[in-house]
Amino acid sequence: MQNFRWNCCSLYQHIIVEDIFDFVNVNNTLWYVSLMENLYRLALYQPDMAPNTGAMMRLCACFGVGLDIIEPCGFVFDDRKLKRAAMDYVEHLDYVRHASWDTFKQQAQKRRIILLTTKAKTAYHQFKFRKDDILMVGRESAGVPLDVHQSVDAEIIIPMHEGARSLNVGMAAAIVLSEALRQAENRG
Repeated sequence: MQNFRWNCCSLYQHIIVEDIFDFVNVNNTLWYVSLMENLYRLALYQPDMAPNTGAMMRLCACFGVGLDIIEPCGFVFDDRKLKRAAMDYVEHLDYVRHASWDTFKQQAQKRRIILLTTKAKTAYHQFKFRKDDILMVGRESAGVPLDVHQSVDAEIIIPMHEGARSLNVGMAAAIVLSEALRQAENRG
């Protein structure tokens, strides 16, 4: 079992597909172990705000999705605010810190990188996700630079009312990740 990732199961059991997870009871807590190495991942490009990063760590732990943090971060990574937002969910999270965009790209290998951006033309609910996609969000303060835009595999947008600038990056990640997981469940 040492090659599998352990994750805590709670509110989101309805998104779990039997073929992808095996359930284990440890001390009266239901845990599931991923049977697939290539399930979705969420990547944070040089995050600025510890509370948002902590919230997305918690999101990934609850959904059983891996997390990639592309540094440098705009805060000290062990910051109290990060720990407060992520709480004890970090123990159940598969996350990797990458020293740079180039390091991340090299490790992403053949997986598609899908950027959530206000500059995209394709709405997230019209996009066909694959189970091995990496969904990426940009910095809260500046998004991602042009070279990153040009090197991702696809860009998607969350449609909003005219005049609305953008959603909180964690909220955007949750919306799109939910749609990707819904599509994966419907395809079986």
